[in-house]
Amino acid sequence: MIEYSRARYLLSAHLPTQLLPDEGAEVAFAGRSNVGKSSAINAITNQTNLAKTSKTPGRTQQINFFELDAENRLVDLPGYGYARAPEHLREHWGAFVTRYVTSRQCLHGLILPMDIRRPLTGLDLAMLNLCWESNLPAHILLTKADKLGRGKSSNILYQVRGQLNNRQFTTVQLFSALKKQGIDEAREKITELLLAQQD
Repeated sequence: MIEYSRARYLLSAHLPTQLLPDEGAEVAFAGRSNVGKSSAINAITNQTNLAKTSKTPGRTQQINFFELDAENRLVDLPGYGYARAPEHLREHWGAFVTRYVTSRQCLHGLILPMDIRRPLTGLDLAMLNLCWESNLPAHILLTKADKLGRGKSSNILYQVRGQLNNRQFTTVQLFSALKKQGIDEAREKITELLLAQQD
């Protein structure tokens, strides 16, 4: 079993040449700025400050690697949709992340945190399309589920599943880093992705 609480920071990459060797297994977190991506990583690893959190959108500006063990890693990708970053930087992030997602052989899947109050935005669907075109599994975390009542959260979960139309290799769950909701389910999915394709 993977011990998520043992996760530790490895390095940050701003350029393709700075990426770790393309070996082992990685699961990456991608999402719109300020949807709770870093908070989800911290909750899943049971750490308070592994991934840097901020109320300021666009805090994650590089690809950050976290080691779980000798073979497995979590990866924090720059948030997309942050309009205040300079255009050239947003273009760089977009090209870098696209190249990483489409060409990284050790990438076994994406975790896509989405604010449950605003799921499946155009940018989210663009990232999902990238996954589908690359035959890459995607697992959606409907974050901040504590902001809504149980009934409404369940309805949105049902609606999102309907919009995905049973897309192969795409799953979705409710999640709240604040209330520790859905953490075990998320860990189980990440473990499943990491261990897939491994001998």
